[in-house]
Amino acid sequence: MRVLTLAERPDLRDGMLHMEASWPDYIPPEPMVVGWALDRYPEHQLVVLDADDTVIARAASVPFAWDGDPASLPDTGWDAVLGLSMLDTAAGRELTALCALEIAVVPGMQARNMSGRVLAAVKDNARRHGLRDVVGPVRPSGKHAEPHEPMTGYAARTRDDGLPVDPWLRVHVRAGGRVLQVCPASMTISGSLAQWRAWTGLPFDTSGPVVVPGALTPVAVNVEHDHAVYIEPNVWVRHPLAERHDR
Repeated sequence: MRVLTLAERPDLRDGMLHMEASWPDYIPPEPMVVGWALDRYPEHQLVVLDADDTVIARAASVPFAWDGDPASLPDTGWDAVLGLSMLDTAAGRELTALCALEIAVVPGMQARNMSGRVLAAVKDNARRHGLRDVVGPVRPSGKHAEPHEPMTGYAARTRDDGLPVDPWLRVHVRAGGRVLQVCPASMTISGSLAQWRAWTGLPFDTSGPVVVPGALTPVAVNVEHDHAVYIEPNVWVRHPLAERHDR
């Protein structure tokens, strides 16, 4: 595989954006925010090509100013860190950490440890740009199978070898990542009931929690007010680059 940045190959932007991925339809990219990240920091957007120059994976990241204290990472994870990157950039603050917003692999390629290889490329790229940490509001890949289980308990589960039970968290820990804490409201998605029906094919005709395929927690439905809200918890993971660099 070949890993390139959008700074090196801006012509890969469309291929990166339209690559087949496993995100549910109810988690659409926010065009303005995505556009800002790609335009302002193309050197932190990675595109992975196979031998035929087909995009098979991508990684989107933004730098921000972080003091290194896990307690200062926002509970509103994914949604908040994009705003932090914008504010820190506009204020001219020293950008010390890279937040990995997404690592996505074309379905069918995961068996080749592609996710782990792309994660390593993200870390290497951040190190080349002098950043001290890579952090990310990680979306555990197995959590959707247990939507009623609190994320705190799920993320804390380990196997006999001490590694996380969740496959994606396990990839991070094997790569030197440290599971820090849950960000309980990392991503908030709201819409009318008509929108949710179109996204999921479900009736959404009863108020209360509704389990939606792919969702990590139930969606809160309010029929009387014609809307539903999904609040997704993620898990902050830290990859300290400075320690790796000093070895």
